[in-house]
Amino acid sequence: MKEQLAKIRAEAISALESAKDAADLDALRVKYLGKKGELTGVLKMMGRLSPEERPVMGQLANDVRAALENALEACSQKLEAAALERRLRDEALDVTIPGKPVVLGHQHPMNIALEELKDIFIGMGFTVLEGPEVELASYNFDRLNAPEGHPSRDWSDTFYFDGDSRVMLRSQTSPMQVRAMETMDLPIRIIAPGRVYRKDEVDATHSPMFHQVEGMVIDKGVTMADLKGTLNTVVEQLYGAGAKTRFRPHHFPFTEPSCEMDVQCHKCGGAGCPTCKGEGWIELLGAGMVHPKVLEMSGIDSGTYTGWAFGIGLERMAMRRFKIADLRLIFENDVRFLEQF
Repeated sequence: MKEQLAKIRAEAISALESAKDAADLDALRVKYLGKKGELTGVLKMMGRLSPEERPVMGQLANDVRAALENALEACSQKLEAAALERRLRDEALDVTIPGKPVVLGHQHPMNIALEELKDIFIGMGFTVLEGPEVELASYNFDRLNAPEGHPSRDWSDTFYFDGDSRVMLRSQTSPMQVRAMETMDLPIRIIAPGRVYRKDEVDATHSPMFHQVEGMVIDKGVTMADLKGTLNTVVEQLYGAGAKTRFRPHHFPFTEPSCEMDVQCHKCGGAGCPTCKGEGWIELLGAGMVHPKVLEMSGIDSGTYTGWAFGIGLERMAMRRFKIADLRLIFENDVRFLEQF
C-alpha cells in the first residue's frame, strides 16, 4: 500500500504540472481525489491492514491527500495568472489609434424656427405661455365667439372625445388667449406655442397634427397699424429685410376686422409652383383686432381696452425659413434631411 500511495502521489503531481487549463485540473482532481478516485480506492483497503499498520498508512494517506490538494491549488493559481497575462496581452489598448468620432445630433428645423420666434417676441416684451392639448369647447370655441353651428365646430374638422362636442383635441392655441385674459393683469402681451389638431389631409402644406404660435396684445389705444407693424418686423427678422408679405381681408369669429398674411413663396419667388399651388404666395397666419365680444366675455371693458391677435403655422414658417418644399419632410424624421440643419 505504501508503494501505491507513493506512485499515486508521483503520477498526480506530474499530471497536474502538465495541465493546460481549469478543465484539465478538474478532471485530475476527480481522478485522484474524487469519491471514486485512485486515492479513495486505496483508502478503502485500510480495513485489510493490521491494527498496528492502520495509523501509519492513514497518516501517509493524509500526507498524500494534502500534497495533492496543495499541488492543485498551486497549479490553479499558475493557470489563472497565465490566463490573465494572455488577456492583458490580447486586450491591450493602443492609445495611439484614433478614436471613433462622436456623431452629434441636429436640432430639428421646427425647434430652430420656434426658438428664433420666441427670441424675437421676448425681445418685444412678450410672455411665453403653454396650455393643455385636450381642451374644453368653452375655451376652444364659445369664449372665442364661435357659437354652436359655426363651421369650425363641425365633426369633419375637429377631433372630439365626447358625443356632446364639449371635449376635444384643441384645434388652435387660441384658448390660451382666453386663459391669459382670465388670469393675467392688463396690459397683456403673450405668445402661446403648441401642437394643435384638425382633420386635414396630408399633403405638401397640410397635416392633421401641426404646430401653432398664437399671439395677443391687449392694452389701451392698440390699433391695426400696431398689428401690421409687429408682424412685418417679425417676418423681416426671420426671413431677412427683403422678405415680402401681403395682407388680405378675411373673417374670423374672434377678431374684427380680420386679415390673413401671406409670405412670398420661397420656392418660386412668386412665379407659382406646386409648393404654393401656383399662387406665388404661402399663407402664414391669420390675424385681426380682438373682437369686443371676446374681451367682454373675459371681463375686459372693450370701451377702454383694445387688442390684436394672430395665429402662425409653425411648420409653414419653418418651410419658408429653411426653404423646405414639402411639409411632410418635417414629420418623417429622415436623418438625411435633419442633418442639413
